[in-house]
Amino acid sequence: MKFIADGMLGKLTRWLRMLGHDVEYSRSDDDKKLIDKAKSEGRTLLTSDFNLYQQASTQNVDAVWLESSAGNEKLADLAVRFNFKLEIDVRISRCPKCNTRIKPVSKSLIIERVPKATSTYYKEFWECPKCEQVYWKGAHWKRIEQTLNEARRKVQNAVTPARASSIPKEAGT
Repeated sequence: MKFIADGMLGKLTRWLRMLGHDVEYSRSDDDKKLIDKAKSEGRTLLTSDFNLYQQASTQNVDAVWLESSAGNEKLADLAVRFNFKLEIDVRISRCPKCNTRIKPVSKSLIIERVPKATSTYYKEFWECPKCEQVYWKGAHWKRIEQTLNEARRKVQNAVTPARASSIPKEAGT
């Protein structure tokens, strides 16, 4: 999946990248630039700005208006709409910071760049070849799984179908 997210969706962008999706993001791009990038790169525009959604739609850009404010609801909405799993597979995960695919890395190569306790307790590490950020499944992993579990429950309970729609309720009335 290839997305472009507006400046209000930074957290969602990081989640989608961890799930393996290619997501362009810039806080400084104006509406015209976002729409032009979506068109030229064949990306689906994700936005919580109804006016931007309307502009994109009138220009035949695939766009999704996300009206929910909760991150796990946005994830659930998109998982339903685009039929993807809410599971992190580090073999396809992207760097949450720069969107580059992360790669497994030997502990010996990054040991000086992680806290001593981390290198003692964890064996598996991944690194972004572009920005060199190092990742591991540390204590924060429980919070990540909790958020994903909440999103999965929303998908299973079908709580989300109207939230990520190509035609918002207000537009159809």
